[in-house]
Amino acid sequence: MKKEIREVDKKRGIVQITTVDERWYIKSTQDEKTGNPEYQYVPSVTWIAGHYPKGIGFYKWLAGKGWDEAEALKEAAGDKGSKVHLAIEKLLAGEELKMDSKIENKETGKEEELKLEEWECLMAFAEWYKKTSPDKILATEIVVFNDKEGYAGTVDLIALIGNELWIIDFKTSQSIWPAYEIQLSAYKHALKNNDFKIKDVAKINLGILQIGYKRNKNGYKFTEIEDKYDLFLHVKAIWANEKSKVEPSQKDYPIKIKI
Repeated sequence: MKKEIREVDKKRGIVQITTVDERWYIKSTQDEKTGNPEYQYVPSVTWIAGHYPKGIGFYKWLAGKGWDEAEALKEAAGDKGSKVHLAIEKLLAGEELKMDSKIENKETGKEEELKLEEWECLMAFAEWYKKTSPDKILATEIVVFNDKEGYAGTVDLIALIGNELWIIDFKTSQSIWPAYEIQLSAYKHALKNNDFKIKDVAKINLGILQIGYKRNKNGYKFTEIEDKYDLFLHVKAIWANEKSKVEPSQKDYPIKIKI
């Protein structure tokens, strides 16, 4: 995997940097006194949330699969999730998708046709959307920063449903893990630092929409999540303890190797 640098918000000057084991968000600001550009580096919510204890169930699964197979399965799941997220963003923007529509695979940087399993995820999302009928879509794939605590992340969907404000995260997994819950809680408490002018963060609802869900006939499952922001901050402290420097590590990777 090569180092990936993506401009995720051109207007606000936000860049996302992903390496083998790190993900950072970089925001460009100006020094108030000199006017010179400055850059704020903060870790991603998903990277921090990944430090939540996995539990015995995960380690049993890992032991049963073996490291190489487990990593291959995780990479495949990541590719599927990435393509499904991009496809949903297009649907919410009013685009029509077909079975042979090509969606970018962020891992390869190439556009690929949707696989049957990915298409089933989109069918499930469309069914949920029709039944739920959100009153208003406020934002999709928006980057939120918490300057006070020093983290950032990308929110899948912010919508008004029945006059209630919801932050919704899309998952293609069959289970909801504790890391998902603290991830959403972190997004909620970053919103007050952004452009939505939300006066009472406590009134924001959190939900996880599992699509391609195989345990019911709908193909999806929507679950309301409790706010566990305090737990996220504890996990963030664990993350910080694991890092010698709370800033991007400078690594140079050769593009060729020869012996």
